[in-house]
Amino acid sequence: MLTKRIIPCLDIKNGRTVKGVNFVDLRDAGDPVELAKIYSDEGADELVFLDISATEERRKTLVDLVRKVAATINIPFTVGGGIASVEDVEILLQNGADKVSINSSAVKNPQLITDLAQKFGSQCVVVAIDAKQIDGEWMVHLVGGKVATDIQLFDWAKEVATRGAGEILFTSMDHDGTKNGFANEALARLSQLVNIPIIASGGAGNMQHFIDTFVDGKADAALAASVFHFKEIEIKTLKKELQNNHIEVRI
Repeated sequence: MLTKRIIPCLDIKNGRTVKGVNFVDLRDAGDPVELAKIYSDEGADELVFLDISATEERRKTLVDLVRKVAATINIPFTVGGGIASVEDVEILLQNGADKVSINSSAVKNPQLITDLAQKFGSQCVVVAIDAKQIDGEWMVHLVGGKVATDIQLFDWAKEVATRGAGEILFTSMDHDGTKNGFANEALARLSQLVNIPIIASGGAGNMQHFIDTFVDGKADAALAASVFHFKEIEIKTLKKELQNNHIEVRI
């Protein structure tokens, strides 16, 4: 049985870690390099770095900051934000990223998923999907949640998997920052639909929420930000609690 993964997320804006609610009202959460080292030392399984304004500002990911973070950690490192080409990915991998996360660029050009998987291997390609419920349907949103599409979450997830993505990072915009728990019903359906790992994102507020998303949501990994940044949950304590609930984790 594969162990479940705990993944802190650094949302980066203007070189700082930030966190909001429902993708808005951002507040400062600290220095990304310092936080990255803390999480690596505390036993996080992976780290995700998302340059959340790169796409909106039509610029590349902050490569210098990626390099600094990579130099301080010894766990797998996923980087996203503003990635639109094979060349962008090559630069990030050369500067310490182990995987890349693509979102808006994948929707605009689905062939990019295929090209990246063929060039770097599926294990390197994470497709992030931000979605919210509109009239009862989960709909995909782009540019940090600011642009609605008419693409349905589950249809897009199936295409992403078919095109060679290694993982899907699903963020429920309705749950993001609310600390009311993950979107477990949607997560469980995603897990049934595709045969690649699903990372749950959006809604972590306490340790029970992580237990629920692994048991009810069938998630392979759980990503969170503010509960870790603001010391509401410590990763070592969380992993012990998961173990106590018969959930396999790496200690």
